[in-house]
Amino acid sequence: MEANLHGRVAVITGGSKGIGRAIAVRMAQSGADVAMLARSPETLEEARLIVSKTAKGRVHVFPCDVRKAEDIAAAYADVMKTFDRVDVVVNNAGVSQTGPFASISDEIWQADLDLKLFAAIRLTRLAWPQMIERRWGRVINVLNIGAKAPKAASAPTSVSRAAGMALTKVLAGEGAPHNVLVNSLHVGLIESDQWVRRHSQSGNDSYEEFLSKMGENVPLGRVGTAEEFANVAWLRISPVT
Repeated sequence: MEANLHGRVAVITGGSKGIGRAIAVRMAQSGADVAMLARSPETLEEARLIVSKTAKGRVHVFPCDVRKAEDIAAAYADVMKTFDRVDVVVNNAGVSQTGPFASISDEIWQADLDLKLFAAIRLTRLAWPQMIERRWGRVINVLNIGAKAPKAASAPTSVSRAAGMALTKVLAGEGAPHNVLVNSLHVGLIESDQWVRRHSQSGNDSYEEFLSKMGENVPLGRVGTAEEFANVAWLRISPVT
């Protein structure tokens, strides 16, 4: 199965590494013009080179701290100057932040909500009117399985992700009559940079052994890959009619 995304513009937050970069690769391979947002200009440039290798459309990067409303507004303005439209928004920015409830300060709560909830609200709100006007748009909110089944000591991430799921449902209901489709994708155990960091702090196992132990309770017998997740995201973009 293949979809031609030529002429579509996809904006991806957290686009410099892991799942975000893999989604950028998949969108660009299908012909979309891709705008990648993340904080580090250096890491973004590295990602741009990787995505460009197989891209059929244009690939541009926009340094942006999505926790800040003014950064999102500025990056969105730059995207519009570069591409003149936005058809697809992938709200992917976020890292796992968890701890016992009583240990979580107001500052940690606010930072997590800014990164995982308000960033999605602000970017989608900017792109939404043009999607409605053209009667074509796709929004993907990358959440995690804690949004549906939170565990003890999983705040603030599980709470902000649950709010993201509610946001997705609200937008899906509003957008559907205008052919603007909104979906959430819920990360389980996917190999990513955060697991590389955790492995470096975990002990003497090799990284492969570390991943193997993580995947022992997964029915497939292993953790997923960012590329597999990106393929699912791509299916949510298709069809392009």
